[in-house]
Amino acid sequence: MDIIDKTALHSLHIELQAKITAFSGYAMPLHYPSGIIKEHLHTRSHAGLFDISHMGQIHLTGDQSASELEKLIPSDIQNLPTGQQRYTVLTNKSGGIIDDLVIANLGSHLLLIVNAERKYIVLQHLKSHLPHHCHVEFQPDQALIALQGPKAVTVLEQYDTQLSNMPFMSIRQTTINHIPCTISRSGYTGEDGFEISVANINACHLAQQLLAHAEVQPIGLGARDSLRLEAGLCLYGHELSTETTVVEASLSWLVAKHRTNYLGAKRTQFQICEGAEHYRVGITTTGKSILREGSDLVDPQGNKAGYISSGSFGASLQKPVAMAYVLADLITPGIQLACEQRGKILDVTVCQLPFIQHRYFRPKPIR
Repeated sequence: MDIIDKTALHSLHIELQAKITAFSGYAMPLHYPSGIIKEHLHTRSHAGLFDISHMGQIHLTGDQSASELEKLIPSDIQNLPTGQQRYTVLTNKSGGIIDDLVIANLGSHLLLIVNAERKYIVLQHLKSHLPHHCHVEFQPDQALIALQGPKAVTVLEQYDTQLSNMPFMSIRQTTINHIPCTISRSGYTGEDGFEISVANINACHLAQQLLAHAEVQPIGLGARDSLRLEAGLCLYGHELSTETTVVEASLSWLVAKHRTNYLGAKRTQFQICEGAEHYRVGITTTGKSILREGSDLVDPQGNKAGYISSGSFGASLQKPVAMAYVLADLITPGIQLACEQRGKILDVTVCQLPFIQHRYFRPKPIR
């Protein structure tokens, strides 16, 4: 029997009557009594608090650690200013994705936020590929809390007024009611919001303070998944894998144009120039059936066209939404396909991602 870990907020989830489920080796809240749809809509209209402490936090220090890390990713990190972070991927020798992650420059060190089920794989990959003068330190004593939605800034600026001016993908160290925190303006919902790294011993107290605000409700993994799907954001193990490249995942924008010296660069550059066999796209349907992961897609002639990688009910849109991998000549928005699911044929349409407009805070520069 697998051992299930608990996050620092587990007792709070129980107190709030969460339905607990096993996820990536952790006992995590799937939803609270209000249910997934109400939690989803509350995040879109107000603010939702998510426990994402199952994710991994890694510190990277040492001379030239940024330049050495660049040999493992397709993005630039050496030019990342202090107080900024960047979304990217770790690639293997064949260009497949080991994990997608966020790298933040905190001046004294780089902070890497990695996926829960991949964190120990990432840790081993870094230790085996980075030179000894680069120090890789896992941070198991840190929790991670996300506050997402249009009212998130209204809540947090009551503790630190400077947070309201932080642009998307910036990060700073501060305190909330004397609790030390590292706060980034980022998230996984498509909404404006923040992610807060805090010591495990302070996590429950901080979460309770934030939940005391009328605008804030606790949100489980169910709504987190439907929110990210509407926002067209990838989930490792669904849209991303060690067999999938950034080009196929429609993440070519992560690749710095001049970079050719990272693991998997040969295949990545070939696909950028020559194209890939299939690509990640959005899928909609006029029916009410949820399109299930793994369901086959076929073209009008009955030939296999691809497969569903993620599907859910888009509560903001009041209809099912999905992402899929589709053959390159069938990715034009508006192309009609069919989904074979549970003995039924469902009509579906290829569409652009995301399904909802991102509402990240990007202030216009002052001229």
